[in-house]
Amino acid sequence: MSSGCISLPGDPPGGRRAAGVWGLGVAVYFVAIIFRTSLGVAGIDAAERFHVGASALSTFSILQLLVYAGMQIPVGLMVDRLGTKKVLALGVVLFTAGQFGFGLSHSYAAALACRALLGCGDAMTFISVLRLGARWFPARRGPLIAQVAALFGMAGNLISTLVLARLLHGAGWTRTFTGSAAAGVVVLVLLLLFLKDHPEGHEPAPAPPPGKGFVGQQIARAWREPGTRLGLWTHFTTQFPAMVFLLLWGMPFLVEAEGVDRGTAGMLLTLVVLVSMAVGLVYGQIIARHHAARMPLALGTVAATAVLWAATLAWPGTHAPMWLLTVLCAVLGACGPASMIGFDFARPANPPERQGTASGIVNMGGFTASITTLLAVGVLLDATGGNYRAAFASVFVLQALGLTQMLRLRGRAQRREEERIVASRVETVHVPQPDLRA
Repeated sequence: MSSGCISLPGDPPGGRRAAGVWGLGVAVYFVAIIFRTSLGVAGIDAAERFHVGASALSTFSILQLLVYAGMQIPVGLMVDRLGTKKVLALGVVLFTAGQFGFGLSHSYAAALACRALLGCGDAMTFISVLRLGARWFPARRGPLIAQVAALFGMAGNLISTLVLARLLHGAGWTRTFTGSAAAGVVVLVLLLLFLKDHPEGHEPAPAPPPGKGFVGQQIARAWREPGTRLGLWTHFTTQFPAMVFLLLWGMPFLVEAEGVDRGTAGMLLTLVVLVSMAVGLVYGQIIARHHAARMPLALGTVAATAVLWAATLAWPGTHAPMWLLTVLCAVLGACGPASMIGFDFARPANPPERQGTASGIVNMGGFTASITTLLAVGVLLDATGGNYRAAFASVFVLQALGLTQMLRLRGRAQRREEERIVASRVETVHVPQPDLRA
């Protein structure tokens, strides 16, 4: 496989202006992640506020992610047809309204509706940011741009862990959630004033009006590419262990099952985020230079995660030692960056006019796995009387399923990508040159 990305004719130049516009899109994603993960530090408080048990508590995150996952393909189609700015603006309005309403909710049903609204808006952010990066930066920068976007998303998770957790216990539930919604208003104003879909001179070709069956054809063509399917299963297998841990069950697991005080548990959650930010930069640089490293990095992350979870859950005695919990959290930090590799399989497999749709398919993977695991953990906790070790054993079932699919598809995707690279080089060689004598 090629050791790096090829530059295509007509690639956008990048530069400072590109970084500024793309950075504005990343700021929207940053705020969306703060709102998405805010429940992760408030799980125990939410159970008390709404008088619910483990299964009902997990429903908050399950519904939010279910809406998120279900919106991925529609959002991908919207981005391909409407452009980034319109979709991002709609997303900000929805997730800000959801966060604000969640802070005011006193009933379980109202809170569920607000998390669903938040999930719908959140679903419109990351695919839009990926599309924005593809429109403003050369193709060879794609892996690094995607990893840096994810890094800023993890920074949003860090804000939830460090800032919102303190505000929650200082200012209280309502002030914390409604006050944080102001960040959504700020990024919406900046987006409307300054964001552009693409640089001058790099406008995409006018899209033909969608004919009968356009949506189905767009999805089918993206799905037929082995790289798209490999991307989905890579995202599925790598993302969910850290997502489940950070989004809801990490704090209760560490406090209730492992006997860690809330302050130390918060530090361990912070470690997951910090490691993720560091690993994301490393993975992005490696993949940008050596595309052949994508599969070894993904498989290595899956293996390390499985080994550390097994060691933690099987540790003899009541609690695992602190050093093992620390290593577990450090390894979980690699899951987010590894999941981004899924987009690096799908990106070269699809033409520009199908990037949003393909990214939506890939992004469904990890969130589908996360929904399944969130539900399984909640149900098993209730069924076993709070046995976290039995509940978290569900992680291995999802990992085995995803790993099987990754190994099945990797050869097919590699051959198809090599064919596309050869075809692109042949096209580039035969591009007609202008007659300079004229």
